[in-house]
Amino acid sequence: MYYGLFKHVLLGPGLKTYYRPWAEGVENVPESGGAILASNHLSFSDSVFLPLVLKRKVVFLGKAEYFTGKGIKGYGTKAFMQGVGVIPVHRGGGKASEAALRTGLEALQGGDLLGIYPEGTRSADGRLFRGKTGMARMAIEAQVPIVPVAMIDTDIAQPIGQRVPSRHPIGVRIGAPISHHPYVGMQDDRVALRTFTDSVMEAIRELSGQEYVDRDSAQYKRELERENRAQGDSA
Repeated sequence: MYYGLFKHVLLGPGLKTYYRPWAEGVENVPESGGAILASNHLSFSDSVFLPLVLKRKVVFLGKAEYFTGKGIKGYGTKAFMQGVGVIPVHRGGGKASEAALRTGLEALQGGDLLGIYPEGTRSADGRLFRGKTGMARMAIEAQVPIVPVAMIDTDIAQPIGQRVPSRHPIGVRIGAPISHHPYVGMQDDRVALRTFTDSVMEAIRELSGQEYVDRDSAQYKRELERENRAQGDSA
């Protein structure tokens, strides 16, 4: 309910008019059935502008805690998350990655278009970092294609720490689907998962024009934070 309300009434029309996002390759998105949209991740607003340029509903995975807040703020957060297509990941007693995998598989098997940021976190400096293999495993198990996506200049419109995007041209480039067929039955083969994942990341790099870094994005961020703290202590 909230998704259609946000996209077609409350937010979508105004965002399209004000920001005028452009898109290339939307014909590469399957018209029906499950598929993964694997995108680079430059800004919080990626999850807003990607669905905005597509006809189909896009769902993303998010912490269940976003949906359990109390009072007006809690209700507003829940409504917004539902409005931008976030489905809750209930971690239970398992690991977060396993819970996300289960939830993502359920969405794909139900025919949803699932948006994923394979780097795992927003880029700290605009470069494209190594993808995590959970995306490939989901595609193989759900038997769906992975569609590479590049968000363009969302980090300029909304740098980390800025709450509202500035008015700057924002684009979305979508590449040809990458089939899971060469990897059927290989969902537990680490080499196959890495090969599949790297092929998707290369497609994203070609679409985005970003410099690729063969490192874990979250680890790189932690190193930057330690360096910044060290510099602050020595100042």
